[in-house]
Amino acid sequence: MRILIAEDDFVCRSLLQEILAKYGSCHAASNGREAVEAFEAKLKEGEPYDLVCLDIMMPEMDGQEALRTIRQIEKDNGVGGTDGSKIIMTTALDDAKNIMTAFIKGSCEGYITKPIDYAKLQEELTKLGFQPLA
Repeated sequence: MRILIAEDDFVCRSLLQEILAKYGSCHAASNGREAVEAFEAKLKEGEPYDLVCLDIMMPEMDGQEALRTIRQIEKDNGVGGTDGSKIIMTTALDDAKNIMTAFIKGSCEGYITKPIDYAKLQEELTKLGFQPLA
C-alpha cells in the first residue's frame, strides 16, 4: 500500500509515518501544494496512493483545498467512486463547519482530530479496509 502524509508539523508527520509504516510505504509532504504535486505525479506514474492523510492547517495550500484538488485530479483522470484514494483528514480542527466541508465538499472518507489517537486511527484504517502488513 502507498501512503501520502501531508502535515506541516514535523512531530505529527513523524508520528503518522511511524504508525502508518506498518501498513505500507509512506511518503511525506510538508504542505498542501507538495501533497497535490506528489499525488498527481504518482497517479500519472500508474502508482496512485491508496491512502492520503491531510492536515487542514498547512502553508501554501490548506488541506481542504488540497482535498478538493486531489478529487478533481482523480476526476480529470477518470478515477472515481471506490477506485479513488481513501483520504483521512488529520487535524486539530474539530468544528462542524470543517468536518462537514471535508465530507460533503471534499468527499473524504475519514476525519480524525489531533492529538492523533493510535487506536482511533487503527479503527479508521480497518473501516476503510486497510490491514497492517504481515
